[in-house]
Amino acid sequence: MYDGKKLDRFVSTLKKWEKQTLFGVITAYPERQTEFTTTSSEPIKRLYTPLDTASINYEQDLGFPGEYPFTRGIHATMYRGKQWTMRMFSGFGTAEETNSRFKYLLEQGQTGLSIAFDLPTLMGYDSDAPEALGEFGKCGVAVSSLKDMELLLEDIPLDKVSTSMTINSPAAVIWAMYIAAAEKQGLRLDQLRGTTQNDILKEFIAQKEFIFPPVYSMRLVTDTIEYGTLHLPQWNTISISGYHIREAGSTAAQELAFTLADGMEYVRWGIERGLDVDAFAPRLSFFFNAHNDFFEEIAKYRAARRIWAHQMKETFEARSPRSWLLRFHTQTAGVSLTAQQPENNVVRVALQALAAVLGGTQSLHTNSMDEALALPSEQAVTLALRTQQIIAEESGVVNTIDPLGGSFFVEAQTNRIEAQAYRYFEQIDSLGGVIPAIEKGFFQSEIADSAYRYQQEIDHERRKIVGVNAYTDDQPANIPFLEIDPQGYQRQITRLEQIRAERDNGHVGQALDRLSRACQGTENTMPYILAAVRAYATLGEIVEVMKEVFGIYEEPTMV
Repeated sequence: MYDGKKLDRFVSTLKKWEKQTLFGVITAYPERQTEFTTTSSEPIKRLYTPLDTASINYEQDLGFPGEYPFTRGIHATMYRGKQWTMRMFSGFGTAEETNSRFKYLLEQGQTGLSIAFDLPTLMGYDSDAPEALGEFGKCGVAVSSLKDMELLLEDIPLDKVSTSMTINSPAAVIWAMYIAAAEKQGLRLDQLRGTTQNDILKEFIAQKEFIFPPVYSMRLVTDTIEYGTLHLPQWNTISISGYHIREAGSTAAQELAFTLADGMEYVRWGIERGLDVDAFAPRLSFFFNAHNDFFEEIAKYRAARRIWAHQMKETFEARSPRSWLLRFHTQTAGVSLTAQQPENNVVRVALQALAAVLGGTQSLHTNSMDEALALPSEQAVTLALRTQQIIAEESGVVNTIDPLGGSFFVEAQTNRIEAQAYRYFEQIDSLGGVIPAIEKGFFQSEIADSAYRYQQEIDHERRKIVGVNAYTDDQPANIPFLEIDPQGYQRQITRLEQIRAERDNGHVGQALDRLSRACQGTENTMPYILAAVRAYATLGEIVEVMKEVFGIYEEPTMV
């Protein structure tokens, strides 16, 4: 990107600056530490110059917004044309309580729904299952049947609001409940907009909320991709998630590499199913973390777009530019929130959200300041939403596209993360691919090593966390906490009992039998799951049928 002779002269100028200006200052005023690093423990140079970006070819490596390889953004006008979707992650207690929170957030200016489910739902259990005892509604809303989904979405216009659902192992079942609830509102499938997380590979890698063995789990994911491609053209049937990989302790480069490797694995399964890559790839979406290191996070998002565009065009031979686009949602880093001095989390979240916006996100959730202590209160979640609105309306960062593009530092970091990601791709390929690498514990051990190193840096105060190992005090938190309806659990159990008593149980049994036969064969399971859901079979009943056919996965012990 630069003239070679001018770069040669620049080297002399740089050395002159170091000798005449820098060394004298360092001698008189030594730097605060011997090494500066990113949150991922990557070393940071004192100064970045044209020498660090000399190899960049503008047209090939950066290009223009809305054009291949999309490093500078997937839309030609970015936020000058349309703001990102403000999608606050919400869910707790009963469907009725969460429905009220949804309506409140929409009234406050939220532009999309994002549903958090409780642990029993995430693991495929009904709320009254013995395994669910004590976990009802604690980390999200409980959904055990179509009736719960109907109440959750009551009076919400699903043809006007897009909905994201964080659900993985039983994603096909919960998605079927959403579809059936929308049908009861009188809507057509092609009117529905939203995203099902549905990323089972990252469950095996990081979050561990898996049910079935990998191959059968991937079959279900591919069934949803196929069904969505044919019937729900506006629905993102999978959100390939690096968020939980980062929350488990990965570095930025690991988050990026492992997420994109998972994405490419889903593309392979879709192609092997017989789908045209350009028929389903445009509806794949991604979900990334926004951690503490401002510039490293921005560089990560830019590298992600460039890698995905190259891989889709060159490796998978996608012909449509829409298939080359990496569209992503971002959530600020839950793992960075502290129970100590929780008000400080407002500042952390604001900086993380700003990094996501400067990195070109299409959708954003900002965490609430109290989430290290409890589910978000109404006051805290409103402040988190206002954080996004202030960035959008007052900061000025939306006025131009990719404002940090061309920064010597940001471009060098983008190149560094991209190169690290490709090295990981080579390692994964050498192990036989994503699923063999999971079974051999590769991802898990890489993340564990990074998490351990990061915690050691904090424990030995090589990394400062304000309020935790720096600038501490003993003052108790003085913020309001959310109180969940103590009668909610009993209402949920009563509702489940009533559903089982009033439905046509013969019809339910027939639907479950047909689903079992479909699972044993090669047919797409989605029509059979939908039939069972419409008959008011419960989540636990449907998942139990699948367990009988697919089995239950037990992760091997990693030594």
